[in-house]
Amino acid sequence: MEHNHSHGHIHIHKHEVKGKNLVFSILLNLLITLAQVVGGIISGSLSLISDALHNFSDVISLVFSLVAHKLSRRKASVNQTFGYKRAGLIAAFVNALTLVVVALFLIYGAVERFFNPQTIESGLVIWLALLGIAVNGFSVLLLKKDADHNINMKSAYLHLLTDMMASVAVLIGGLLMKFFGWFWVDSVMTIGIAIYLIVVGIDLLKTSTKMLMLFTPDFIDIKEIVREVHKVKGVNKLHHIHVWHLNDEELHLEAHLDCSEDIKMSEFNSLLHQVEIVLFEKFHINHINIQPEFKKEDPKDFIVQD
Repeated sequence: MEHNHSHGHIHIHKHEVKGKNLVFSILLNLLITLAQVVGGIISGSLSLISDALHNFSDVISLVFSLVAHKLSRRKASVNQTFGYKRAGLIAAFVNALTLVVVALFLIYGAVERFFNPQTIESGLVIWLALLGIAVNGFSVLLLKKDADHNINMKSAYLHLLTDMMASVAVLIGGLLMKFFGWFWVDSVMTIGIAIYLIVVGIDLLKTSTKMLMLFTPDFIDIKEIVREVHKVKGVNKLHHIHVWHLNDEELHLEAHLDCSEDIKMSEFNSLLHQVEIVLFEKFHINHINIQPEFKKEDPKDFIVQD
């Protein structure tokens, strides 16, 4: 019996992520990107061009998120036993990285422009900033609900949210240039946009990296899991534990379970069911893989180096 693996999967209601919202957002952002590039060249506004570059990076990121979303819905096979469920994590990681890279590029351009300020057609900047706020604001609303349930969608949502905030900053800069002639504000606003991009980008980068590296989720306490499972009658020791996110919806645990008695497999099935309920209700772990043991001579530490 010690060589058998018992495997459980708790089925839960999943939020249905809608890819069509991403398609609408991609089309809207293509429109605003083209408008801002033309407007930035005509007006001479670096912040408007930087906002356009940010928007263009978002278009690429949104396309990447859309592809990842489509891949993640593919069924598992003998060659891809998990399917492409982790595609969204890769998309989130890449999108977060692009946020930081674009931000650094914007800071470089803004510093250079700060020491060589140029006259800017503020009226055009103001109107295009308003257009950017409207388009990105609508896109943010489209993805808000999906972003609460999916890290891939959250990465796309953050791109669009920062776009909207960038457009607000560009609008403020345009108004200050128009009424006070403060053309240096264009560079200051660009740097402000870039700093915000770095902050949100690094946070998402850390989250996606932890999930890709199969780190134990921050809200999971391994010792608390052990304490709760040990309360189940028939359990001697839970050890050799791994807990990780496969994706946003699936939290996995695998471990060895040393039974207090030499029970039959049918009896272990009942014991396993009790353990599954504890793990799901208290820790939201919905995919469990337990190896049953009885007085097996192996390491009994909670965490064992494989």
